[in-house]
Amino acid sequence: MRLEYEDLKNIKTRSELIKLAKKKKVSISKVINKIKYESELEKLQSEFVNLQKWIAKNEMRVAIIFEGRDAAGKGGSIKRFKEHLNPRTSRVVALTKPTDEEKGQWYFRRYIKVLPNPKEIVFFDRSWYNRAVVEPVMGFCTQKQYKKFMVQVPEFEHLLYEDDLKIIKFWFSISKEEQKKRFDDRLGNPLKRWKFSPVDMKGQQLWDDYTYYKEQMFSKTHTNFCPWIIVKANNKKRARLESMRYVLSQFDYDRKGESGINLLPDPDIVTRYHRSAVQIDI
Repeated sequence: MRLEYEDLKNIKTRSELIKLAKKKKVSISKVINKIKYESELEKLQSEFVNLQKWIAKNEMRVAIIFEGRDAAGKGGSIKRFKEHLNPRTSRVVALTKPTDEEKGQWYFRRYIKVLPNPKEIVFFDRSWYNRAVVEPVMGFCTQKQYKKFMVQVPEFEHLLYEDDLKIIKFWFSISKEEQKKRFDDRLGNPLKRWKFSPVDMKGQQLWDDYTYYKEQMFSKTHTNFCPWIIVKANNKKRARLESMRYVLSQFDYDRKGESGINLLPDPDIVTRYHRSAVQIDI
C-alpha cells in the first residue's frame, strides 16, 4: 500500500496521520517524508509561478538545460518544474534524432530554432550536448564532428550570453548501481516501459566511456558565463527540490520568498562543477 497526496492533504493532526498510516499499513516515517516533500514542492512551484510572471514582465529569455546519464531523473524533474506554469510562456524541448536534411546543416541550427522567445522559459530535456557525450559514445557522430562541436560550443554559448539569453546547465548525476536499479524498475513497470530504449541498454556496458566523455565535456565547456551545475540525483525527490531552489536563487524576481520556503540550494546536493569535486557517477 502507498499514500497519495490526496490521502494526506486533509490530515490536520499527528494522531490522524498515525491512524491513516496504520490503516494503509505504511511506515510512519515514509508518510512524514512524503508530506514534507509535497509541502516543499508546492511552495517551490508557487515561487516558480511568481518567477515566470516576472520573466514575462521583463521580456527575458531563459533556457534550462537538463543533462545526465539515462534514468538520471531529468524528465521527472522537468515535469515538476513546469507543472503549474502558464503554457503560453513555457515549453519543453526534447528533440528526436535529426532528419537527413538536418544532418547536412550546421549542428546548432536545429537548436537555435527552439531557443526561448522574449517572456519565455524553455526546458531542454537533453540539448546540443548530445554531441558531447551520447553521440560519440554510441558512434552517432564522427570524431571530426565531435571535435568541431567541442571547439564551437563555448563560442556559441558566449554569443547567447552576450545576447542576454540566460542559460542554466544542469548535470543530473547518479551512480552506476542506481542507474541499474532504475532500468530494472522501468522494465518491470508497464507504465514506465516506454522510457526504456536500446540506447539505455548500453548505458551500463559503456559506463566508463560515458564517464570519459562527460569529463571532457565539463573540462572544455564549463565557463564563468555558462557553468555546469552538478545535481546529485540518487535521491530523485531531493534532486528535484534542490535544483528548483537553485534556479529560483538565480533571479531577483517580484514577491521572491513569499511562500516562506528556503530558496538556498543544499550545497551537498547542488554545486558548480570543479575538478576536485567528489562525483557519484564516475
